[in-house]
Amino acid sequence: MIQSKGIHDENVLAAMEKIPRHFFMDSSFTEIAYQDKPFPIGCGQTISQPYTVAFQTQLLKISKGMKVLEIGTGSGYQACVLSEMGAKVFSIERIRELYTRTKQFLFDYGYQPKVFYGDGYLGLPSFAPFDRILVTAGAPDIPEELKKQLNTGGIIVIPVNSSGEDMQIMKRIIKVEPDSFQTEEHGYFRFVPLVEKKG
Repeated sequence: MIQSKGIHDENVLAAMEKIPRHFFMDSSFTEIAYQDKPFPIGCGQTISQPYTVAFQTQLLKISKGMKVLEIGTGSGYQACVLSEMGAKVFSIERIRELYTRTKQFLFDYGYQPKVFYGDGYLGLPSFAPFDRILVTAGAPDIPEELKKQLNTGGIIVIPVNSSGEDMQIMKRIIKVEPDSFQTEEHGYFRFVPLVEKKG
């Protein structure tokens, strides 16, 4: 299904085929878990539709061994896709209930990305720099702290709010030099908002 929408990265497709999406969802959605739709996971959050997960992951251009920071752990599905591709995943979740539940689930499931409770706007400076940074919620802008924590040559994929619209523009930011960034736009998407900064 997602191939027909333009997903061509074989590593992305293979990783997503290996991970049972229904494991990450409430049992009431099991029968429809593989439809290309987002579904609620509690706490006002959603698990993104498979196409969106694949699209963001494809934009990241993941290679085995890369160090990846994910902002918005959510259900843990995206973190598992990245882990399945051989990335070293560091993931931040701002909602404590979701963080606690998902961290335990991932441990039980056998995937062990490093999951943190914290403010996604601040990233994880003590573990930086990262080769890739993925933001899985709609942001009002591109946090400066995340740009600082990216390796030169690295990529940030982030949905950024489009002014006056209830949608975001998917952006890919490439750090071409320590203080120089190249920005690309890759269409419109709809995400839940990135939880506001602490304080």
